[in-house]
Amino acid sequence: MDRLLRPRERHAFSGFTKPEIDKMETMLEESEEQLLNQEFCKKIAQKFNRSSGRAGKPIVKWTEVHSWFQNRQKDIPKNMHVLPKVSPSNGTNGISQMPKEDGSKAGERIPDLSDLEFEARSSKDGAWYDVDIFIGHRFLGTGEVEVRVRFVGFGAEEDEWVNVKKAVRQRSIPLDHSECHKVKEGDLVLCFQERRDCLIYYDAHVLEIQRRLHDIRGCRCLFLIRYDHDNTEERVRLRRLCGVRC
Repeated sequence: MDRLLRPRERHAFSGFTKPEIDKMETMLEESEEQLLNQEFCKKIAQKFNRSSGRAGKPIVKWTEVHSWFQNRQKDIPKNMHVLPKVSPSNGTNGISQMPKEDGSKAGERIPDLSDLEFEARSSKDGAWYDVDIFIGHRFLGTGEVEVRVRFVGFGAEEDEWVNVKKAVRQRSIPLDHSECHKVKEGDLVLCFQERRDCLIYYDAHVLEIQRRLHDIRGCRCLFLIRYDHDNTEERVRLRRLCGVRC
């Protein structure tokens, strides 16, 4: 399904992704005093690099985060003040109301998950894609819940209804070279398939591991995996694997 392919970045650092920029814009409003702190920028860069949205892309350096904040602060007039965020209404206790669709239960409340990042499995090709926003939710006659999601980088025409229990989870985290020992035979992982200029992420299970000495390039171990969607097998290196967080 060509419509939902994730574009693959080139090797040279080509900038931040839209979700990363959105996060930094929010930080610009909330944490202006510590934005240029080296440790703060390192933590932000580390978070971006461990995000599934940057899997297969060049790493972000803390100096690039620092420069972005520095340049953005120069763009903001000194006499401009950021308005404080409105606190939740009385009685909500930090729980937000999602938009209701046909079939939803009146008054149903869903916890505020704005600080978490999610991925959802498309019913069109069985691959996992980063969720931009949850647009609405509905309850089926079976009692199961579905949410309407918009995928990162795609428009409203690609929105889908997906089952919350079976097709939504926290974003999978790319594994660092030093974490290869955490992968065991039988583990569920998210592995990307390389197709021309695109990466498509599918669930897979680890069948066999060939442990090898690491070198200057990092982990050299080989992982035999079997994709869940078509049962094909492939030997891959660690850079193509993400740890699944259900």
